Amino acid sequence: MTTPDTAAQRLAGTALAPAGSRLVLAEWTAQGNPGEEHLYQAPPLHKHGEDEAWYVLEGTLRVQVGEQVQEITAGGAVIVPGEVPHTFWNPSPNPTRYLLVMGAQTFGLIEAIHATDDRSPARMRQLYAAHGATLLE
Repeated sequence: MTTPDTAAQRLAGTALAPAGSRLVLAEWTAQGNPGEEHLYQAPPLHKHGEDEAWYVLEGTLRVQVGEQVQEITAGGAVIVPGEVPHTFWNPSPNPTRYLLVMGAQTFGLIEAIHATDDRSPARMRQLYAAHGATLLE
């Protein structure tokens, strides 16, 4: 029997993150990046202890895993093991919809980044460290 916070829900642009769960499932959209590749709206190269997985629903994502860059199109997926440096971006001018499976600590980092107005390098290093992650750029 599931409780209301773990029951299936429509994700579209949101995350399913039940209290006490160590796993989060999100459906998000990466806006198009005309001309600037991953320099626009991409997380910096980083690593953390939790695994992460992307499944592309529509469009294209490029995911850097260590030194390798993989292009993932609709129906494709990639898993990044914990402690492996990674980042991702939408290389096309069109939006890309994807599912992201991540640990609760990684989701907490994303929420903390979105909640702060201070995007200075020092503040970002502090937030990453507070959530068990390391910035590599």
